[in-house]
Amino acid sequence: MTADPRSPVTVIGLGPMGAAITRAFVAAGHPTTVWHRLPGEPVAGGVVGAATLVDAVSASRLVVVCVLDHRAMREIVNSLGEAPADRVVVNLTAGTASEARATAAWAADRGVGYLDGSILATPDEVGTDRALAFYGGPKALYREHESTLAAIGGTRTHLGADVGLPALYEVALLGVMWSTWIGLLHGLALVSAENVAAGDFLPHATRWLERVVGPAVPGLTARVEQGEYPGTTLVHHAVVVERLVAASRAAGVDDALPAFLLARVEQAIRRGHAGDGFAGLIEVLRKPSAD
Repeated sequence: MTADPRSPVTVIGLGPMGAAITRAFVAAGHPTTVWHRLPGEPVAGGVVGAATLVDAVSASRLVVVCVLDHRAMREIVNSLGEAPADRVVVNLTAGTASEARATAAWAADRGVGYLDGSILATPDEVGTDRALAFYGGPKALYREHESTLAAIGGTRTHLGADVGLPALYEVALLGVMWSTWIGLLHGLALVSAENVAAGDFLPHATRWLERVVGPAVPGLTARVEQGEYPGTTLVHHAVVVERLVAASRAAGVDDALPAFLLARVEQAIRRGHAGDGFAGLIEVLRKPSAD
């Protein structure tokens, strides 16, 4: 069963992300009720501002929560008092996988339907095709409210019954993003130390990311999945990374990033992975203190 696309929804929390989610529901035509712990928060046009939390939760079966942390979320729901018991909470509060699982158990003890989710987007991207949303929890519950949650925009994926997976995917993907960005910034620091304009370096960095770095992702992932690591050996990589460390030091650029990589490569070699390709580093990342 799928909820009517125009079904009402309540949003708890009017921070930047909560406000963006509220605007997205309103734009999609959903009757939207909001409540925020701080009095005096502005309410967008087309939104009903509930006087109390109980009023807000009573207005809609689907309650979307986006607050500071899981503790705040549980404190809010604990204070519901006489609110209807058949609510479905979609928790979009940022947190860890273990927090999501603990909150789901807490919700189950209270007879509250629960989905946990993560949105990889900035507030201005919510409601657009650029948003990336993950959900975890009972599939039937997700299917029932999927059409309403579609208002948040972008690509949405139900990852399964484990409510911890959305938070896990979020931090893992952010790690990929930050690692890529810091690598680019390190490269820009190197070339700028030789008075090369960032704009001159840009087209080459873009081609490198599009033609080499990005296309390598499926292969690296497959090797990790298979536990076999063919490719240019770590011994060869070590020689090249040593040059990157030396170039950084010669240019007066922070060498912590390439030095970390070199240390991991050398650690993998000591553990017997000298003949493995780059994906073999997964072995030392999984067990960093094994030697």
